[in-house]
Amino acid sequence: MKIAVTSRGDDLTAQVDPRFGRCAKFALIDTESMALEVIDNTNVSAAGGAGIQAAQAISDHSVTAVLTGNCGPNAFRALAAAGIEVITGMSGTVGDAVKSYQDGTATSSDAPNVTSHFGTTSV
Repeated sequence: MKIAVTSRGDDLTAQVDPRFGRCAKFALIDTESMALEVIDNTNVSAAGGAGIQAAQAISDHSVTAVLTGNCGPNAFRALAAAGIEVITGMSGTVGDAVKSYQDGTATSSDAPNVTSHFGTTSV
C-alpha cells in the first residue's frame, strides 16, 4: 500500500508539513517495503486552487491515504472523491507519521479540519 505524507524535507527524518495544498513536498511511502519517493509539490505557489491541484497530483501516484497536519474543505472533497483516505493532525517526523499509520494510532478524518485558504500564510 502506498501512502503520502506532507513533508518539509527529503527523508523520513523530515518534519511533517502542516499544510496539505501548499506543503513543500510529498513523501510517498510503500508501507510494506518502506520504499520512499519524495516529490516536490508544484502547487505550493499556486494563486488559487492549490489544495485541489495537490489532490489531483497525489491521486496520480495511486496512494490510498494522505497523512498531513491540516486539510481544507476543497482538498478534502477532492481527495475523498478520488477514494483517498485523509488523516489530519499529524506532526513530528515523516517516519513518526508512517509509524502511527502502521500501528493504527492515526485515525481517518471524516471532515476537513481547517477553513479554505488556511495554507496561504507560512506556518
